[in-house]
Amino acid sequence: MKVFEDIYQRAAQRKGSGAALKAKLTKPLEPQALRALSDDQWLEEFTRKVFQSGFYWAVVDNKWDGFREVFWQFSIEKLLMMSPEMYEQRSQDERIIRNAKKVKSIADNCHMIFEVQQQHGRFSEFVANWPEDNIVGLWLYLKKHGARLGGNTGPYALRVLGKDTFLLSKDVETVLRAEAVIDGGLQSQKSLHAAQQFFNEMRDYSGLSLQELSQIVSMSVGENVR
Repeated sequence: MKVFEDIYQRAAQRKGSGAALKAKLTKPLEPQALRALSDDQWLEEFTRKVFQSGFYWAVVDNKWDGFREVFWQFSIEKLLMMSPEMYEQRSQDERIIRNAKKVKSIADNCHMIFEVQQQHGRFSEFVANWPEDNIVGLWLYLKKHGARLGGNTGPYALRVLGKDTFLLSKDVETVLRAEAVIDGGLQSQKSLHAAQQFFNEMRDYSGLSLQELSQIVSMSVGENVR
């Protein structure tokens, strides 16, 4: 597959060698390890990514112990019992970043996870079983049924917790447009499915994960030299 070979060689050259490039790649979790995650962890990571969106990540990280205290370590069982008034009160707690709309997303995403649990037993099982060759379908599910998980927010949370996914970073977008994979809006369904097909074809050819391929594509352009 010429397009993959060209991208790989460009990334390897920018990093110094093929070995240097491979040393920088990270891999997703195996399905068994993904299933071992607690559903509380998913809610916590969704919340972290929601608050990091449009904000300095370091500030969010510095406040995170406070978030965990205020929201009971993101215990879904406990948070389901909180009333809207309780969420509103806690949105003003000085231990967290006080943003009422983003705090409300905790309740909404908690309920999304709970609804999945009713159908699939556990949210981690649901995510682990989702086919990677339609990972954008999971992105769209999170956007539709969750709160503030559209764009890159949901996909970044999936990546952090180990689900195999590519990411539509600026560098990846640059390559997708240069290769004429997409020509419209980045987050349109047409573009998402075209990007999925592009990564699926490279995965079938190379045997690499979507995560590894996404990193290779990203490292083939932009300012991330060496």
